[in-house]
Amino acid sequence: MFYFTIDILGTIAFAISGVLVAMEKKLDIFGVFIIAFVTAVGGGTLRDLLIGNTPVVWMRDNIYVFVIIGTVVLAVLFRNQLKYLRTSLFLFDTIGIGLYTLVGIEKGLAAEMLPLMCIALGTITASFGGVIRDILCNEIPVIFRKEIYATACILGGTSYFFLRKLPFDDQYAYAVAILIVIGIRLLAVRFKIALPSVYSKDRN
Repeated sequence: MFYFTIDILGTIAFAISGVLVAMEKKLDIFGVFIIAFVTAVGGGTLRDLLIGNTPVVWMRDNIYVFVIIGTVVLAVLFRNQLKYLRTSLFLFDTIGIGLYTLVGIEKGLAAEMLPLMCIALGTITASFGGVIRDILCNEIPVIFRKEIYATACILGGTSYFFLRKLPFDDQYAYAVAILIVIGIRLLAVRFKIALPSVYSKDRN
């Protein structure tokens, strides 16, 4: 129940981030729903396909579709309140990657995969819904920019496996690792910490 709750919260957070991006692009209601939907389930769909967990989770359990529809309706109805929160897109996206990183790792553990592969699955789950969202909205995906994004997922996922070795319940390790992902992302943006760009200067 704990892990399912985290999964649903991640779905809500990413659906809201998708709604906010779609509204910035002035899409119609159908476009808003599509962007929210792919943001919420895109990473999980890719994860399930990679580990052979088919049909993918949202096709086996309609609660995900209903949660996304409900989230879209509420986000659209209260869009004016959301607009007052200038950092709302960033916050919901950050919460989403924290929650989904650990959801992906848990799916990898259930499939008896090695820790490195579990961390990769967690990063894919957290990042690729946003990648699809940004591509559809004609933006360079955040994961490909200098911002600390996937790196936060990797560091948080790695910390989870170290925390599991400590003498307390796995659920506490799970929750702390989520907070580590969110904390790293928030600190990186707050203090403008970024990965170096690789580019070549124009030569005359």
